[in-house]
Amino acid sequence: MITWGSYLRGFFCNPTRNTYLCVVEIYKKDIRKLSLSELEEFFVLQGEKKFRAKQVYEWLWNKSLKNFDDMSNLSLPTRELLKIHFSINHVRVDLMQHSQDGTIKNAVKLFDDKIVESVLIPTTKRITACISSQVGCSLDCNFCATARLKRMRNLNPDEIYDQVVAIKEEAETYFQRPLTNIVFMGMGEPLLNYANVLDAIEKITSPDGLGMAPKRITLSTVGIPKMIRKMADDQVKFNLAISLHAAINETRTLLMPINAVNPLEELEDALRYWYLHTKRKVTYEYVVWEGINDDERHAKALAKFCKIIPSKVNLIQYNPIDAGEFRQASQEAIDLYVKILEGQGIVAKIRKSRGQDIDAACGQLANKNEVAQLHPQNNP
Repeated sequence: MITWGSYLRGFFCNPTRNTYLCVVEIYKKDIRKLSLSELEEFFVLQGEKKFRAKQVYEWLWNKSLKNFDDMSNLSLPTRELLKIHFSINHVRVDLMQHSQDGTIKNAVKLFDDKIVESVLIPTTKRITACISSQVGCSLDCNFCATARLKRMRNLNPDEIYDQVVAIKEEAETYFQRPLTNIVFMGMGEPLLNYANVLDAIEKITSPDGLGMAPKRITLSTVGIPKMIRKMADDQVKFNLAISLHAAINETRTLLMPINAVNPLEELEDALRYWYLHTKRKVTYEYVVWEGINDDERHAKALAKFCKIIPSKVNLIQYNPIDAGEFRQASQEAIDLYVKILEGQGIVAKIRKSRGQDIDAACGQLANKNEVAQLHPQNNP
């Protein structure tokens, strides 16, 4: 029987005695790929009341339910009908690692057994979820462990949403506090998965979803000018952060090869467009490395770049990914940056990394663990 939400995949064996064997697999469609109107259409075609769609939609996105059996306000026949036609391909946390500073890193297994990582970052005032948007990454930032992974695919909106739900539950379980902030600073470049990321954010912020305020969400990007312009055109309500690390083209291209095709001049134009249309400042994420950008020339270039539009700077501690060429700059160099930036009236904050002992800090997410061998029940 071919169901409403299923599709076929088939293949033929080599001919044997002039016959062919056809093997057909039937896959149920993930119900969360359906919009509310498509759910309504399904129920009407099945002879059910249209309002059932709203009930199911609330179970899926507001209450984050993982199976049909728990949809208690639906009749048993209706639940069985859903199970016949659909699946719910929720993610699973295969490994949860706890840092000495309270940070939690999740190795998240997707429906196709691929793995991404997400991080819960607790501080005294907030609990932040650091979320991945792609399996691997197609960019080649030389200082980032994720960049060494092959980009395998984009994450679906529900897979992004599920990461947030998992961390929300961990915040309540381990800290008895709510999740307060979300940053798209995990694996992948969010603007190269634009449609799915925006769809996920809509589910996260909608009253019918998790109901989080858009101002609590920050999207971090290497700075893809045409996509920054598109965000401005789309009037997104979340915050924008740029992974900058150098305001001199030669240095930035050394660190981030994408700068060769999207140089700082184009990024500057896109940021002006962003501010013109949104009137919202941007945050620059900036790591200072020894012998690379730890001098007065680079600090002054950053201060000049910060004048393009209202902005602030997060000076981020470097987290080594090997014994290679990148080394954290001295405290004197960091202090020099702060002095020059603050002297120009620019807000500069020094951000200490968290979760380094479990490779959960910025730039360290790289799926080091062999997830197939993990047993999460043995983890603290």
